[in-house]
Parts: sequence; C-alpha cells; structure tokens
Amino acid sequence: MGKLTDILGNGGGFDDFRDQWDNTEAADEFGPLPSGEYVAHIVNGELEQSRSKSTPGYKLDFKVIEGDHAGRHFWHDVWLTAAALPQAKRDLGKIGVTDLAQLEQPLPRFIRVKAKVVLRRDDDGTENSRVRRFDVLGIDEPEKDEFAPDDDTTEAGDNSTDNFTAADHDSDDNDEVKP
Repeated sequence: MGKLTDILGNGGGFDDFRDQWDNTEAADEFGPLPSGEYVAHIVNGELEQSRSKSTPGYKLDFKVIEGDHAGRHFWHDVWLTAAALPQAKRDLGKIGVTDLAQLEQPLPRFIRVKAKVVLRRDDDGTENSRVRRFDVLGIDEPEKDEFAPDDDTTEAGDNSTDNFTAADHDSDDNDEVKP
C-alpha cells in the first residue's frame, strides 16, 4: 500500500489537500426528496425481487435534472404480479414497454419525465420518497461528444433502443396495488 503523500502528488499537493481537509465540513446525509414535482431522466430499469417476499418487479431509477435537487435519484417499483398488472402495464407502457421481453433489454436513454413524488412514512417511522405518478415528456437528445465518431461511422444495429418508443399517455393518480 502506498503513502498518502505519494498518491496526492509532490510539489505541495499534499499540503493543499490537507488544508482543504481541515477546512471542509462533512456533507449531511441525503434524506428523502421533499414532496413535489420533479423533471427527471429515467437512467435505468432493471428486473428485481423484493427483499421481504421475493415479489417480482421492475425498478425504474430516475435522476432529477432540474431545480435545487438536480443530480439526486429516486426510484419507482413496478410490481409484476397478477394483482398489480393493470398498474404495471400503465407505467411500463408510458416508457414504450409493451412486451415482457423488453424488460430484459436496456431502456432508451434520456427519457424525460415529470414525476409527482410524495413522502411516505413506514410503520417504523422511516420516511421514503415514493413516485405517485409520472408522465413522459419526451426523449432528449444527448449532448454531442466532441470526441465521438461521426454518425456515418457507426454500424447499423448499434442502437439498443430500436425496440422501444416512449409513449405520451396521460395517467391518473397512481393506483398502486401492494405486492
């Protein structure tokens, strides 16, 4: 194992960092997002099972892209049970998932949504952010990477999102059925 002075560099790097260390307050822990509406990107979707009952589901990971909480994440569980199927088809249909096989493929990147988030208090008093509903606003164009190859140099079939289209559907309040 190396020394801290070695990895921080010579020539005063260690002293500068020591000064920053001594004069920096530790960050607060992140709590749940406050209730409200957030504009976010869906940055991931993956199959899951609940910890307590092994209920099958699909977890959507949202990242806030506007406002005071930009950069923060929140999640939405879409339960894949017979009782929750109407809500699952509603929520997954919003992001273009119309076939179960699509749940094993990557989601399109940069799906922009407006999500209504509420605080929920569990029986033990723990507060969690919960998605009450979300509506797809569109798919954003990624920022152009100046080092990326030109479009004409990419091969056909490279786009892993060919099987998806983001649907613009209005949604009612979340009628979530517990698993």
